[in-house]
Amino acid sequence: MDSWWVLLGLSLLLRTSGFQAANASKPNILLIMADDLGIGDLGCYGNNTLRTPNIDRLAEEGVRLTQHLAAAPLCTPSRSSFLTGRHSFRSGMEAHDGYRALQWNGGSGGLPENETTFARILQQQGYATGLIGKWHQGVNCESRTDHCHHPLNHGFDYFYGMPFTLVNDCDPGRPPEVDASTRGRLWFYTQVAALGVLTVALGKICGLISVPWKAVLGAASLVFLFFVSWYASFGFVRRWNCILMRNHDVTEQPMVLERTAHLMLQEAVSYIERNKHGPFLLFVSLLHVHIPLVTTKQFLGKSQHGLYGDNVEEMDWLVGEILQAIEENGLKNTTFTYFTSDHGGHLEARDERGQLGGWNGIFRGGKGMGGWEGGIRVPGIFRWPGVLPAGRVIHEPTSLMDVFPTVVELGGGHVPQDRVIDGRSLVPLLQGTAEHSAHEFLFHYCGKYLHAARWHEKDSGRLWKVHYMTPRFHPKGAGACHGQGVCPCSGDGVTQHSPPLLFDLSRDPSETRPLPPGSEPRYHAVLARVQEALEQHRRTLSPVPPQFSLGNIVWKPWLQPCCGTFPLCACTQDGDPSEA
Repeated sequence: MDSWWVLLGLSLLLRTSGFQAANASKPNILLIMADDLGIGDLGCYGNNTLRTPNIDRLAEEGVRLTQHLAAAPLCTPSRSSFLTGRHSFRSGMEAHDGYRALQWNGGSGGLPENETTFARILQQQGYATGLIGKWHQGVNCESRTDHCHHPLNHGFDYFYGMPFTLVNDCDPGRPPEVDASTRGRLWFYTQVAALGVLTVALGKICGLISVPWKAVLGAASLVFLFFVSWYASFGFVRRWNCILMRNHDVTEQPMVLERTAHLMLQEAVSYIERNKHGPFLLFVSLLHVHIPLVTTKQFLGKSQHGLYGDNVEEMDWLVGEILQAIEENGLKNTTFTYFTSDHGGHLEARDERGQLGGWNGIFRGGKGMGGWEGGIRVPGIFRWPGVLPAGRVIHEPTSLMDVFPTVVELGGGHVPQDRVIDGRSLVPLLQGTAEHSAHEFLFHYCGKYLHAARWHEKDSGRLWKVHYMTPRFHPKGAGACHGQGVCPCSGDGVTQHSPPLLFDLSRDPSETRPLPPGSEPRYHAVLARVQEALEQHRRTLSPVPPQFSLGNIVWKPWLQPCCGTFPLCACTQDGDPSEA
């Protein structure tokens, strides 16, 4: 018996020393983030109808988190939190009332220059730092060339990809998406105004109305100017937003969707090969599986779940090709690899052929919903052979914000001490030296509005979730806000709960049975403890300039990234000129 304890002690010592030795040598760091992927879309999280063998193998060879949570349920704020380890509202990267994500490459909002990303800290530690894929954190502030929000101004020394995000407008065959309702209203107003001017002109010609021709021509000019003012942006969404950049240069405008996945993969593999003597940080920010679900012929019609399923299986293939590049370059054992999604699957995404969004498993809600688990529960898979135990599953609450301090620690850097950092290092949890997550409380926002909070009561193992407001689904009884892009965060689109809804996620992870005060003896005590933690959290908040204000969100022609001479912006791959 004594010898068994000695062997166990030696095993733990070797594992710890191995971790420290690997840490001392600064591992390569590969971060892969899918876009709009539902946690229930992966085999390792329970899906048995979609084929995701490469991501499943990553989980088998590493550590899988089952309570990994996005800090926000939409692209821009979630990614801001991921990059900085801070709630997005601390950077002004969250909506007050209105737009909840950046709308234009030519807007002036974006991740502020004074924010510190994990890329910037690792760059200072001697890492090569690359970003391949989606950015969606802004580009410029005051001029077309200041690049104040650009990845290269936030610690990445190489960037290839979309400064914006995929939208339906990127596919000429799809209906418009960016501000579609506003666009529709503006076109309606233009038609009404034009019809009015035409009616007056006909009345003048027929002698029915006595109006000077100068007035008629003046009104016609105003209608034309009104049309030009809005059509200059909304009429060219694909050209302005659907572009590819290499570092500061636009290489394709508009981008050709059918070849984008191949280009991204080519760039990721090339980056690994160029920097294999390391250390390097590579953030692969996939365009999959965001609508319009551009999928190559190799995968079309191959899944059991239509175009969305095809896109998921192609995404898994892309991940497999990147992992193969790591292995072929002899980097598997020296690379800390991570896979996740920026938030839950998009339930409202559908067309005449059916569902175009993901499946969030047993969890209620989806993209855009800051409180329900389906909007924020995401995959969390870590692999580091020989350092992290293979096949381990952790059921502790963790956050995308935790990747910031984790990566900084592994890279030999230090977390900034001059600001609030909401993330906590996952190293002790992944290593096995800590039994519980460093998070006792987590707060879930939708825009600037607190929708829910969770309390992980470590002594009892209970996981409490308190909902202060929830979205009103449409139609009634549905599980999403159909007819809208995503559910709203406030106003008539939400129900405020007084008293709040209380769930025990440890027994009801699907959030189907709110606990009435009479059925849970600790109901009031739990609410009081969460309220106390919430008040402490609110004392850490301070006002910052809003990046999603109307002045920052609107399209500004002088900020528009352009290949060629504005407004004749057009080029094919790698900047070759094409017809405007």
